[in-house]
Amino acid sequence: MFSRRTYQTESARHRAGKATRSQKRSFRDHSIANAKQKERSQKLDSPPLGSTLTSPIITIVVGREQRLFAAHEDVLCLSSFFKAACRGQFQEAHARRIDLPDEEPEIFSSVLEYLYKGDYYPRLNYNKRRDVWELEDAGANAGRGTVESTVYHNGVAGVILKDTIIYCTAEKYGLEELKRLALRKQGLQSGIQCSTILSSARYAYANTPDSDSKMRAHYLALIIRSRGTFKRSGTMQMEMEVGGKLFFDLFVAMCNHLDDVSNPM
Repeated sequence: MFSRRTYQTESARHRAGKATRSQKRSFRDHSIANAKQKERSQKLDSPPLGSTLTSPIITIVVGREQRLFAAHEDVLCLSSFFKAACRGQFQEAHARRIDLPDEEPEIFSSVLEYLYKGDYYPRLNYNKRRDVWELEDAGANAGRGTVESTVYHNGVAGVILKDTIIYCTAEKYGLEELKRLALRKQGLQSGIQCSTILSSARYAYANTPDSDSKMRAHYLALIIRSRGTFKRSGTMQMEMEVGGKLFFDLFVAMCNHLDDVSNPM
């Protein structure tokens, strides 16, 4: 059930692939099993499994506090964004350094973890016994809120859902598989305040192209499903008075929803 100012998502059930010896499989493992027919070379953002990681080390300076990260060039080049940077767009030609002043260190750390390991914390695991996808440590965090699910973003001076930021960052870096992973993880979150959902929706609209049909649609569907909670929210009223494309799209989506209800197939 919904609380007064929170939205409780449901963990969507997903069909399992072929049985394996392990009870839990990562999202990355499942994706590979379902796409064996695709050439590895066609997957730009596949982690370099088995790589000797002997390529040069690149220094990445992230955020306002200029936190330093180090990564192998061949790992970074799985991203089209960093591949372009490594081909001559360094701040200094011989320094092998990339500056990302507008990124959040916590988010970049998750992206880097994904590039090396194929996932980021908390990992997404497939529970064969229950036939569901779930986040690691989900049981331990049940009923305790969603501390790991949000990040304070200096650029907007507010709290945003972490998976939304990662999705938008993956869009910029050309990491399609990471986008899919972040979207699925966000669908497993629960207990999110209405104000956080709305600020995250605005962030998603501001940082994805108009052609995006995944994250934007996710937020529209989420708000419609919990419209009873949102209509009692003072934050919703204030956000609607500010306006923006988000609320026009929401209006269209709700009209379509009403049409579907009024004219069932």
